[in-house]
Amino acid sequence: MDHHEDECRVEGESNSKQDDEEAAARLEELKKSIEAKLALRQSNLNPERPDAGFLRTLDSSIKRNTAVIKKLKQINEEQRDTLMDELRGVNLSKFVSEAVAAICDAKLRSSDIQAAVQICSLLHQRYKDFVPSLIQGLLKVFSPGKPGDESDADKNLKAMKKRSSLKLLLELYFVGVIEDGGIFINIIKDLTSAEQLKDRDATQTSLTLLSSFARQGRIFIGLSVTGPEIHEEFFKGLSITADQKKVIRKACYAFYDTAAEILQSEHSSLRLMEHENGKILNAKGELSDENIASYEKLRKSYDQLYRNVSSLAEALDMQPPVMPEDGHTTRVTSGEEAISSGAGKDSSVVEPIWDDEDTRAFYECLPDLRAFVPAVLLGETEPKVSEQSAKSQDQPTEIVPESDKDQLTTYESGEASTDSSALPEGESTQKVKDKEEKVKDKELEREKEKEKSKELDREKEKEKENDKKGENEKDKLRTLEGTNFDALLQRLPGCVSRDLIDQLTVEFCYLNSKSNRKKLVRALFNVPRTSLELLPYYSRMVATLSTCMKDVNTILLQMLEEEFNFLINKKDQMNIETKIRNIRFIGELCKFKIAPASFVFSCLKACLDDFTHHNIDVACNLLETCGRFLYRSPETTIRMANMLEILMRLKNVKNLDPRHSTSVENAYYLCKPPERSARVAKVRPPLHQYIRKLLFSDLDKSTIEHVLRQLRKLPWSECEPYLLKCFLKVHKGKYGHIHLLASLAAGLSRYHDEFAVAIVDEVLEEIRLGLELNDYGMQQRRIAYMRFLGELYNYEHVDSSVIFDTLYLILIYGHGTPEQDVLDPPEDCFRIRLIVTLLETCGHYFDRGSSKRKLDRFLIHFQRYILSKGALPLDVEFDLQDMFADLRPNMVRYTSIEEVSAALVELEEHDRTVSVDKASREKHSDTEKPPRRINAKVSVGDRQSIDNGAEENGVQDDANDSETDSQSDTADVEGHGDEELDEENHDDGCDTEEDDDDDGPGPASDYEDEVHVRHKMTEVDPLEEANFDQELKALVKESMEERSRDLRGRPTLNMMIPMNVLEGSTKDHHGKGISGESGDEALDDESGGNKEVQVRVLVKRGNKQQTKQMFIPQNSSLVQSTKQKEAAELQEKEDIKRRVLEYNDREEEELNGLGTQPSNWLQSGGSKVGGRGHTLEGTSGRGGGSRHRQHNYYTGSGLYYSRRR
Repeated sequence: MDHHEDECRVEGESNSKQDDEEAAARLEELKKSIEAKLALRQSNLNPERPDAGFLRTLDSSIKRNTAVIKKLKQINEEQRDTLMDELRGVNLSKFVSEAVAAICDAKLRSSDIQAAVQICSLLHQRYKDFVPSLIQGLLKVFSPGKPGDESDADKNLKAMKKRSSLKLLLELYFVGVIEDGGIFINIIKDLTSAEQLKDRDATQTSLTLLSSFARQGRIFIGLSVTGPEIHEEFFKGLSITADQKKVIRKACYAFYDTAAEILQSEHSSLRLMEHENGKILNAKGELSDENIASYEKLRKSYDQLYRNVSSLAEALDMQPPVMPEDGHTTRVTSGEEAISSGAGKDSSVVEPIWDDEDTRAFYECLPDLRAFVPAVLLGETEPKVSEQSAKSQDQPTEIVPESDKDQLTTYESGEASTDSSALPEGESTQKVKDKEEKVKDKELEREKEKEKSKELDREKEKEKENDKKGENEKDKLRTLEGTNFDALLQRLPGCVSRDLIDQLTVEFCYLNSKSNRKKLVRALFNVPRTSLELLPYYSRMVATLSTCMKDVNTILLQMLEEEFNFLINKKDQMNIETKIRNIRFIGELCKFKIAPASFVFSCLKACLDDFTHHNIDVACNLLETCGRFLYRSPETTIRMANMLEILMRLKNVKNLDPRHSTSVENAYYLCKPPERSARVAKVRPPLHQYIRKLLFSDLDKSTIEHVLRQLRKLPWSECEPYLLKCFLKVHKGKYGHIHLLASLAAGLSRYHDEFAVAIVDEVLEEIRLGLELNDYGMQQRRIAYMRFLGELYNYEHVDSSVIFDTLYLILIYGHGTPEQDVLDPPEDCFRIRLIVTLLETCGHYFDRGSSKRKLDRFLIHFQRYILSKGALPLDVEFDLQDMFADLRPNMVRYTSIEEVSAALVELEEHDRTVSVDKASREKHSDTEKPPRRINAKVSVGDRQSIDNGAEENGVQDDANDSETDSQSDTADVEGHGDEELDEENHDDGCDTEEDDDDDGPGPASDYEDEVHVRHKMTEVDPLEEANFDQELKALVKESMEERSRDLRGRPTLNMMIPMNVLEGSTKDHHGKGISGESGDEALDDESGGNKEVQVRVLVKRGNKQQTKQMFIPQNSSLVQSTKQKEAAELQEKEDIKRRVLEYNDREEEELNGLGTQPSNWLQSGGSKVGGRGHTLEGTSGRGGGSRHRQHNYYTGSGLYYSRRR
């Protein structure tokens, strides 16, 4: 302890030394500033202005002077030195008025006043006509303007300008730039004129300016100036006359008195309005918006006026006005005022005794029985009767001395005789007559008094008779009161609210008697031990009655104390409920201040002395009831803290069972909560705060384009992770703004493709996570993610296959596993809500083609899932009805699982038959198409040379590849012929492979399909684009030349040799040329059974080409290599044929709804009204050709590409 005290003493000494050092530093700084002002004043009072010759040497150009004058409009402390250097280097003798105007227009802060003073001093020391112009310009600010022509903002700016100008004038006067102090008299007269009091805003402005003037220029008002000696010397050097001080002081004090009167009247009107509002609140329960607005306006005006008047009073060394508080009015406070008042209370009292206002009112605001019940019924008539008896006893004592007045008269007559002996005879005879008259009057008075006494006796006899009658009546009423009192006691256990117990208390007062009070105390004491909730209300009744009936609380406390001592001394482990009821009753009486704190502490000490078994429960219940009240009450805080420390020590020492240990900790921390630091708000970087503001506060339909532009301006590498995090918090924003977030994602994806992909991945992962956890607390989040996924589909960030995969995942996830009852309980219908949410968001786009059939199929499976849940809640059933009415109004709603299963079986059988028929037609069409195409190629070959014929073969192969790509393209894109023909001819099941090659002339339907492709747009320099095109043309030309050279140099063995060129015979042509598609088959004429192969060699003699037959051995390298190439080409053709057939089968399955991966569904351009856009993926190099025309156009969310057929 001594060591700790020494440390505290040393620390206190060090703090005091530090404070002294700071005070000395401040004093030294003040001295330096005053010395600088004194030196500046001497320079200004005796300025040494340069002559005209010196000024001619300076820069007097208009350009330089204009630049310096512009800088004078932005005077501040940072630019003071540089600005003064520039002013020393220019000649402003012809621009003094402009410089004065710039200084007058400058917006000066309090910290810039000294810089302005230095600059004005410099100009004053150099130019003689500067100060008059400056004074005239600054005084214009204080001239009154036209009333009603200014807005609130203009008034505030003008008030700030007046304040800065007044400060500048005072400082210029102190440093000697302004020598005449009379200008301040005019300013003060303007500020304190009667016109300023007519306008409330002008009054507030004048008060603030006068307060500032009084604090800064105390010497003008004649107030004492405290400070160092140099401070006094500084103010003594000012030339201020006594008359000037008198005028300014009188004006300031008169204006203060008038403002104080205005404050009093406004306070009275405010209290009157509060009183009226209180009446309205009591009558209607609420105030109108107009009343609240008028009250808030008046309250705000009063508070501002009170602050300004108090500030002026302090500046004038006067006591601020004290407003009388009216406790009977009801103040109507706004939410902010209530919060501020609560904060002020918490700062003064760290821990309030009561947790809330209702609890405080319950325990402290008791009804006044004297206001509801006559005093006679409260037992207060006995002292009045005793007073009356005392008065009646005093009356005869007053009458008795009056009856003995003859003794007094004789005594007076004796005195009179002694006096009259010295008087003349005439006077004595007159006095004797007067005495006789007095005696007669006294005799008359005695007779009257005797009659009065007789009347009093008669009245007493009548009162006695009335008392006897009253006693008889009371005896009759006692029987009735007994029955009423029994009924009152029966109602006692039903009083479970404050109003009911107060009403019962008032009713008991009408049945008040000593015996009834004892019965009531016995009934309160015998509260059922299981009805502990009645104890606070019973205690309130006792506290209310104790204000008039002192014996009620005394008897009850005595009974509770006896019971507690009996139970604590018995030391058995029985009747725990009785013990808890007893100690809780004592605790509730303690909170009403009926049971003294010493009695409660004695009970707690008795339990702590034997801290075992039931005593632990009793101590914990006592602390839970009134421990917090005693700990927070200032009188018992220390003692209660000591008791709590003892409790925790006993808990740590004794080996308590877990139940008792938990009870002790709960009781301890309920009384004394653990000290925790204030919750630290999460500090986010400014950039993150700006992103959250854009997405969660500013985003709406009207600002979406602005938000998109702002997000694009962000440093993407830094903000992309946090932006993705914010986009995924859709559940924390407004549900109706989810589509706006999806639209933002669509706009950003044009510039950052990976961002949209990341959003889709995270959303799908969150949906799957919700299915895996099935947490009730995540349901709102899961609903938001389903809505977000649907909006992402609407804005073409996901394909329809993702939507259907998600729908089927919701249906089947977790089924058939041991965790099925946990992941999807039979009574849980939340997955139905998820599906309904997703389909309501994007299901209306599945209204045609394969997507329509897939949705129909899914809805049948969905109905089977719904029927497996049994009876649905009404809200879920209504949501389902709305969904089916919106998406499929004509769909059949099945009523049993058997019907759904039969429908699914029938659908599968139909799809199986359709797929088989489709496969057979595909094989048949595949066998018919190649000859037509070969004939077409051969006819082309008739018009070309051998070299060109070989090149045509390559073109044919490329066309086949392009055909397969085009077919796969049409499977992904609706509107290129395949989907439309399928809608028209899906019953016939015909293939549209030929239409894919023939759709160059025009579309297959009457309207055009618009396909919108979004690409990342980059601005290209036209010169660079022209250079690129030139280089591309040169590169293409070079490649074409190389290709032609390669074809010329290719061996003739690999060339296709037309038969009509060799022989010109159609017979040979049909006999041998049709035998295969490849030109190499002309070399493959084997002689039957021979080991040599017959070949034809093309030779040229002169200008004629001739053929010559040759026989080459079969085992030669030429024949072997040729056969190997033929086998490889045949195998390649078989593979291509097989793949085409497989693709046609898969395409047919998708068209009939058998496939699990649906094609990209795109809505036709004619039916697109503010809906989903269109995206082509991977179609730029497949099947496009010259049949596509490209268009650019703008939409609300950015630039898109459109492709028309």
